[in-house]
Amino acid sequence: MADPIIRRAVEEDIADIRTLTIRAYTKWVEITPRPPRPMTADYNQAFADHRFDLLVDQGRLIGLVETVAEGDELMIVNVAVEPERQGQGHGFTLMRHAEEIARLSGLAGTRLYTNKLMTSNIALYERLGYEFEKETHHDLGTVAVHMKYSFSPRRDK
Repeated sequence: MADPIIRRAVEEDIADIRTLTIRAYTKWVEITPRPPRPMTADYNQAFADHRFDLLVDQGRLIGLVETVAEGDELMIVNVAVEPERQGQGHGFTLMRHAEEIARLSGLAGTRLYTNKLMTSNIALYERLGYEFEKETHHDLGTVAVHMKYSFSPRRDK
């Protein structure tokens, strides 16, 4: 059986992107004060403004990473993996793919933010070498943890 492949999204993928993202984030609804932002995003607009790379296994969408350049860094807006495929290294693969996009674009690194209550996500980002930058407070008591990964000689070796 072949390994999953990563490909750029096309406009016809928007409905599948929306469906996958909602499925992937549903587990967080019970612990967060409001649905996570990716669950309520306008994916038609996001597709126009951002880059989407899809992880596809035997023709089936199993994961995605949504990115956009912001200054000299690549913002990772969304990483989502099908619930039954989580815990198999696909999130890791998608994160490393985003970092490669940033490197090839000549950017200094990547950044992201996540809800402070999504501790398993924070743990993954820390294992990948992301460093805490700051916390910001939002509506309904939501706290976002901002993290970044800077390309440097010690990390790129």
